[in-house]
Amino acid sequence: MIRYITFLEEAAGRELVLPVTPAGYEWAHEAAIETVRVDQLGDLNFFGGRRMGSTTLRDCILPAHAYPFLTPGAGTDPWAYLEQLERWADAGTVLRWMVSGTPVNAAVLLEGVTYREQDGTNDLYADITIRQYRRPETPVLPAQGSASDVLSRDSSTGTATGKTYQVQAGDTMWAIARRYYGNGSLCWRLAAANDVPNADLIYPGQVFTIPPLDQLPGAEALPSSAQVARDTAYVDGAWVDKGAAG
Repeated sequence: MIRYITFLEEAAGRELVLPVTPAGYEWAHEAAIETVRVDQLGDLNFFGGRRMGSTTLRDCILPAHAYPFLTPGAGTDPWAYLEQLERWADAGTVLRWMVSGTPVNAAVLLEGVTYREQDGTNDLYADITIRQYRRPETPVLPAQGSASDVLSRDSSTGTATGKTYQVQAGDTMWAIARRYYGNGSLCWRLAAANDVPNADLIYPGQVFTIPPLDQLPGAEALPSSAQVARDTAYVDGAWVDKGAAG
């Protein structure tokens, strides 16, 4: 199966399919492992989040002639291809990098393009370096006060005041609460803070406010199902009131 490598500028609906698929590509999925040396214990490894992917597509042919092996619809002006790649690189445009028939579909930035002529055909050979892009979470600016107010943090949780989070595919409210407060069971109170009627039903693209812990709605704001779950326990094969069980 022939692979097609595509760069897509979603905002403008502009697409560039490489006219000749490179001989190969690679894309790394890696975790950041941090090693800390502890006295009397030696080296300890800790998970430090996910690394951003990066790669260089080498020897990409930008053709000056209508070769039979070009991708369908490919042009024969190598400088037009090069100009578009350089425009994206200079503007810091976020692109989707996709490889047909594979799961590769990542938001990327073009770090640079190195090109050359090498065989007298007027074809260009380009090395295209790309780095994965992750959109930073956008803080909500306070109505009054200096920009430094955005960086103030709750002393008990470290949560930035006025922070927001955009839901990604696969997210749950439990996981979001655990991420920001260290306690997934606060999901119901976080849902109440954002007027979400059902903490088990959230969608990609929703934007939630992440208030400091002491500004979350109280437990009385929990839906009845969550209050029942909080106040009952499974003991000796039956559900009982936690107060009675204690």
